[in-house]
Amino acid sequence: MHTPSGTSLPAVPAALAPVLPSRYDRERAPRAGAGVRIAPDALPGLESVSAMDEGSVWLHDALLGPHSADIVRYLGLARSTGGPVLDLGSGAGRLAVPFARHGFAVDAVDRDASALERLEGWARRIGPQVAGLVATHRADLTELRLRGSYRLALLAGAMVAAVPPARRPGLLREVAGHLEAGGALALDYTAHLGAGLVAEPRRTWAFQVPRFDGIDEWVVARQVFDLGAMSERITYYTARTGKLSSERTVLTTDKWIVDQERLAAELHSAGLHIEGRRRHRIDERTESVLLVCRADD
Repeated sequence: MHTPSGTSLPAVPAALAPVLPSRYDRERAPRAGAGVRIAPDALPGLESVSAMDEGSVWLHDALLGPHSADIVRYLGLARSTGGPVLDLGSGAGRLAVPFARHGFAVDAVDRDASALERLEGWARRIGPQVAGLVATHRADLTELRLRGSYRLALLAGAMVAAVPPARRPGLLREVAGHLEAGGALALDYTAHLGAGLVAEPRRTWAFQVPRFDGIDEWVVARQVFDLGAMSERITYYTARTGKLSSERTVLTTDKWIVDQERLAAELHSAGLHIEGRRRHRIDERTESVLLVCRADD
């Protein structure tokens, strides 16, 4: 659900304000009321790019859920390139496992060991044929060293925004150097309109996390942009209530604002050319961008 700016908002659950841990500054913590918007179906740039604890799996899925249509697009691209596929920042296998189910060999790379364990468990539950097509590798993308060669590499779920700009050229060169002839790198990110960032560098959203385990979970998310550093910090204040207990958590994700011209120049320098670009408007200030890049001949 989405409430445009300037209109009255549905009340955010009153439990959110009082349950915030006392060690957090109440002047800085978001409160229900003016300035808090009910988030639209496609959360505007709130997708998580950092590891979360086991209790936050539902929130993590909710943040990436609006982007699930990318699985179909990426699978279509894989059918044209063939495998093997490199899934960078794979998480718990949102892309890697469906790709393996469709017969593609996948190398899944993530820095979070628990996420890779969930990926492997999911693949095993489907069956040995799927599990046999997925290989997991624990590594930080800023220190990536590849050994294999690939027909398709993916930086999906806005993972490129998790890489510090100073380290991004090295990552792109490493990936490009391990693409086979005719191979492709596909990546997506959230593009924020510059004027919107200047006008409103702090934004607060409220949304309910879809859960099917008897837990009621609401989140207030605060987005803070630093244009000087080209960085973004999102803090998620969550309240989870069940029949017998309640829980409050505060989670933080740090990302980088993607300068689209700079990224295009870095891709070109790495030996990749942008073959296709797809844009999807999320709201009046934000759009999702998908790039398909080919290795230069």
